Order: sequence, then structure tokens, then C-alpha cells
Amino acid sequence: EVQLVESGGGPVQAGGSLRLSCVASGFSVGDYAIGWFRQAPGKEREGVACISKSEAGTYYGGSVKGRFNISSDNARNELYLQMNSLKPEDTAVYYCVADRGLRCYPGMRYWGKGTLVNVSS
Repeated sequence: EVQLVESGGGPVQAGGSLRLSCVASGFSVGDYAIGWFRQAPGKEREGVACISKSEAGTYYGGSVKGRFNISSDNARNELYLQMNSLKPEDTAVYYCVADRGLRCYPGMRYWGKGTLVNVSS
């Protein structure tokens, strides 16, 4: 059974940093497209970052490019999201996602329960 469990969210002041972690089980992170989505109150789900299986490698949503960094540890079977220079508009529930496909997309097959990031100004 595929499971994704996020941790590392919480309150942070604008300009600060947080590191989210996702422990994966039931599959190997190196074999799947894996990434992070987020959903802010009253807004649609948004792709944040992805490690794809295609030649594109990693990619980021435009609003986080240059501030966030996605990485994985195949030995630990974990996924991470380092978030720097946080802004109030980054406030959202962040979801770890995975899929057998080549790249991340809104209909990813597997989702964690999410972890809340709350950035105050």
C-alpha cells in the first residue's frame, strides 16, 4: 500500500524558512514522479515542485522558483521541500504527491494528508 506522510509544517514569519519532509512507503521514490502541491484557503490546488522521470528532471511553480528547493533521498525513501524567503502568500496546506507517470500533474494518483504552513507578515 502506497503511503505518503508529510511533516515539518507550522507557523513562520515572512522571510523565514521551513523544510518539509515526506516519508514514502509502498514504493521507491526513485521509480515514481514525486512532488509537492499546495492549496490555500479559497484557492485551487497549485503545483509547487516536482521531480519527474522525464528528461526535464525537477521543475517548480513560477511563484516559488528561486526560493524553494525539492530533493529526495532514495536510501531513506523520503522527499523534501526546502522553503526559503517565505511570503504570506505561501500560506497553504502542502501535499506530498506521487504517481507512476513521467511527471507531476493535478491528477496525481497518490496524495498525503498534508501539512499546514502558515506564514505571518
